[in-house]
Amino acid sequence: MLRRQYQNMDTTHAIDPSGAPLGSPLGGRGTGTAMQEDSSFSPSGVGVIDKASLILDALEAGPASLADLVDATSLARPTAHRLAVALAHHRLVGRDVQGRFVLGSRLVELASAAREDRLISAASPVLLQLRDSTGESSQVFRRQGEWRVCVASAERPIGLRDTIPVGTQLSMKAGSAAQVLVAWEDHARLIEGLQHARFSATTLAGVRRRGWAQSIGEREPGIASVSAPVRGPSGRVIAAVSISGPIERLSKQPGQKHADVVVQAARQLSDAVRVSGT
Repeated sequence: MLRRQYQNMDTTHAIDPSGAPLGSPLGGRGTGTAMQEDSSFSPSGVGVIDKASLILDALEAGPASLADLVDATSLARPTAHRLAVALAHHRLVGRDVQGRFVLGSRLVELASAAREDRLISAASPVLLQLRDSTGESSQVFRRQGEWRVCVASAERPIGLRDTIPVGTQLSMKAGSAAQVLVAWEDHARLIEGLQHARFSATTLAGVRRRGWAQSIGEREPGIASVSAPVRGPSGRVIAAVSISGPIERLSKQPGQKHADVVVQAARQLSDAVRVSGT
């Protein structure tokens, strides 16, 4: 959460025209020294939301410098800057290699979540088929912030198995599904994803080259897994489909045994999601 301390200044009841407390990160007036733009008309009734929407609308056209944002939105420069930085804090806005503002990765995650119902409904028959063809538990994972969450699963009915109930949150730092969800990220998020991870940049390069990932005891001792990417209508990776089970059955080269069928399942889910997005 963004925090700022103000000394010798009582802002308890001070409200700027955007509806935010005077001096808040999202307010239009900051500490009161910035130029105040006309906020008499607010389409939604909540000025700060309208201003944030102007920033996002401007970035829809592509990367923009701060000056570009000011020109496109008619917001005061300090206001545009505070809004862009605050939106970046929540990953709704990002920066490109030239330092320009761009739409953030969180928007992609939210768009993926909007398609989640279709992904989940399509996942059930695909995961059952994958479980039956491999004899192992199968899952679909989506990234939610710093976690990967199981949104669908088909458990092996008998015998030793890796049980991952729907709703389970697992680390993004270990496991074949985590590798898949990080491997195709933009450069900045890929570097972030590698920090303290149990996989390396070389591992992720292999994942991108092959189109699938495997892990052997990476997430949990004695457990192996194989995962492949599920892609949305734009081609971006929005989920990972996986199988997991004891190393004794999957072996120390689980990809050699099961990569083809896992990749095929991921393609089926990708096709289902793409149809829903057209």
